[in-house]
Amino acid sequence: MLLVLGDSLSAGYGLPRETGWVTLLEKRLRERGHAYRVANASISGDTTSGGASRLPALLAQYQPGIVVIELGANDALRGLSLQMTEANLDKMAAAARQAGARVLLVGMQIPPNYGRAYTERFKQLYAEVARRQKAALAPFLLEGVAQHVEMFQADRLHPTIQAQPRLLENVWPHLEPLLEESSPSAR
Repeated sequence: MLLVLGDSLSAGYGLPRETGWVTLLEKRLRERGHAYRVANASISGDTTSGGASRLPALLAQYQPGIVVIELGANDALRGLSLQMTEANLDKMAAAARQAGARVLLVGMQIPPNYGRAYTERFKQLYAEVARRQKAALAPFLLEGVAQHVEMFQADRLHPTIQAQPRLLENVWPHLEPLLEESSPSAR
């Protein structure tokens, strides 16, 4: 089982369910002969605090071999404490690892209008958590999308259907090695 714990970017906000990057991931896994089923536990608007509180029950329910954590954007958009965001990401990665799962942390970046120090520190905390927790890191989910306004819905926050394959391509090279290291037959 592969568990995706994310926010609206992974929940596919504003999109038909079958078009989000997590659904595209599920299709790719099948096409490439990987025995993983995907549980998408993403909730629009979720923060790292919400994810940290939900994760123990999700780990018990799904017993995943891999956990993909895509959270933090809503923390930053709300101007929440970077220390809290980092601590929550650490807590989730550690809990997933302790449950026997491999972890992929999906990084996010925010616009510079939050101030250079906050913006840079936010970007760096993903790499720091990944290093400490021995997790894989997809540096930026919206790489190649963020700078293209036409790849966003009218709210300018949520990617369009056309952007979803790119989101998958931003995650896939960091996830694929974990698929080879994990044994889905044991899950």
